[in-house]
Amino acid sequence: MSVYRTDQMLMCLLIVAMAGAEVQESISPECKQFLYMGTLPRGLEEQPLKKICQFYAGKPRFVTLYDTFTHIPVYSAYTFKRSDGSKKVDVPWMYEPQLSMVSGSREMQQFPSVDVHKSFEDSQAVLDDYSNTVIFERGQLNPDEHQADLGDKAATYTLTNVVPQVREFNIGPWKEHEHTIRKRLNNYCRGTAFAITGVTTSGHTIRRHNINRLGIPTYLWSAYCCPDYDHNAPFSERSKFPAFAAHGLNDRENNRVQEMTVQQLEDFLKRVTYVGSSFQIFYDNCVPPSSALNLP
Repeated sequence: MSVYRTDQMLMCLLIVAMAGAEVQESISPECKQFLYMGTLPRGLEEQPLKKICQFYAGKPRFVTLYDTFTHIPVYSAYTFKRSDGSKKVDVPWMYEPQLSMVSGSREMQQFPSVDVHKSFEDSQAVLDDYSNTVIFERGQLNPDEHQADLGDKAATYTLTNVVPQVREFNIGPWKEHEHTIRKRLNNYCRGTAFAITGVTTSGHTIRRHNINRLGIPTYLWSAYCCPDYDHNAPFSERSKFPAFAAHGLNDRENNRVQEMTVQQLEDFLKRVTYVGSSFQIFYDNCVPPSSALNLP
């Protein structure tokens, strides 16, 4: 397996048996529950990306915006569930039939044992794309440790929710960041926390049989929105509500995860990715309508 930089810059952007997902032109009401005010991030409307409502055991679990060209998700949006951080590691990886065929079932399916690439590898990642990557691991954008229900955890084990992450970054700074966010939201978020984790790319790819297969993220970024939080929390934590964000370099070195405001993250992504000038992660910057009414 080799890493290759294409001559032309790629677009920079941001479960198991009975698991399912649904590719949609627009997000259905049952999947809007994973988005603050039921609204997708703004500023990516012109991109040819696939909106997937990820199902498991007949229930919607989270939303993914997927790039069928680079075979990685641009972002996954989910609601955080209070958790002890345990991982469900005995889940077989899944793929999404509807990315390959219009009539495909919305139910996710476990990878077949033979002839896996012939029918759907043009539109999405397959297990062989990750099989010989020494440097990279399958990094979840919606991490199972941010879920509590076993079904919600299992639903994160789909290749439409993972990107190639450098091992040192995945098990080091980024994993610590996921722990930090889990503990913060566990302790100080009283209501629903809406989270989004995404990537930027810059043209580097993983190749298989001399064909570009997976876009390699340059940065991973994340943001959360929790309008109902503990106003008596220590200032060091209270200052990170109702919304906060972070990004980190997907590399072996200089990969410290830096926390910042959501607006600072949006400004950063406007500089390093191809998003519109109106790009906004959370509707109205995660300001609840009631708060806006109370402004002097």
